[in-house]
Amino acid sequence: MLTKLTTAAVVTAALMASATFANAEALRDKWCKDVKIRFFVGGAEGDAFGTIVYNGAKQAAADTGAQVDYVFSGWAVEKMVQQLREAVAAKPNGIAMMGHPGDDSIMPLAQQATKDGIKMMYQNVPVPKVVAAFGGGYVGAQQEAQGRALGAEAAKLSGLKKGDTAIMIGPFDNQNRGARERGTVAALEEAGIKVVKINSDPNWGADPNQAIPIVTAALVANPTTKMVGYPGGQMLGNVPAFMKAAGKKPGDIFNFGFDTSPQIVEGFKAGWVQLTADQQPFLQGYLPILSLCQQVVYGLAPLNADTGAGFVNPQNYQIVAKLATEALR
Repeated sequence: MLTKLTTAAVVTAALMASATFANAEALRDKWCKDVKIRFFVGGAEGDAFGTIVYNGAKQAAADTGAQVDYVFSGWAVEKMVQQLREAVAAKPNGIAMMGHPGDDSIMPLAQQATKDGIKMMYQNVPVPKVVAAFGGGYVGAQQEAQGRALGAEAAKLSGLKKGDTAIMIGPFDNQNRGARERGTVAALEEAGIKVVKINSDPNWGADPNQAIPIVTAALVANPTTKMVGYPGGQMLGNVPAFMKAAGKKPGDIFNFGFDTSPQIVEGFKAGWVQLTADQQPFLQGYLPILSLCQQVVYGLAPLNADTGAGFVNPQNYQIVAKLATEALR
């Protein structure tokens, strides 16, 4: 027996069928396949931090289908600026740029990118003036806030007292990038700790062994030093080399810094490293590409994500150890 449908029921059924069809159409495989992106990895090919960023970016490209060209800069800010100039001239749909060169250097190129209709994202180091002027999103830790938090945690865990000496290494003369290490110094000094600052060379990111004579000389010049802070995963992962060159044993110095890597995990295991701040570089690779795809294909607003995840120490490093050895954390 056939059931007679009312007009309302027919309309409702038609709308439901239409909605189901629309939902099916919205689910697209490789939905970003026609989008061309230049992605700045920051470091050199194979370096500890840059490899995790690169792996995140590669995963995003595989998931979205985006056409991504990867740019390696060896952490050299002048090189990044020139490479950004070349990237803008190539007129891709989007560029994911490391913020290390700072607002002033990036500003005119961001202006040209906007004029050419190129979407911009920034990772690792924020460029708030550029974003305020020409838009774009940021994926990474908030530099000063993360630096201050690390300094406060290091002061607490190390047990240093007022008047004790610490050494902090960092790019203090870089206005944007150095905000993190300046924040760490500020927190340590607020705890009453005397801080000796060493301005880092960008080349140390690519080859931290270049810093061995500088670190050992600083320890000799400041023999009462009880703590040393490092500006990135490459340097923190090289702590055993620094300490051995200075004649130190595991635990003699409280060594702390930023990031995780296979080398840093080994440092925790052997007692060389006592604390690090995790900024989840995998997300700094993945989310900028995802956001550029969303902006270009769907017209969505740029993403902003604080990737500062907290601290890794000798008590909890095993939680991230396996992923770190796979260059994912």
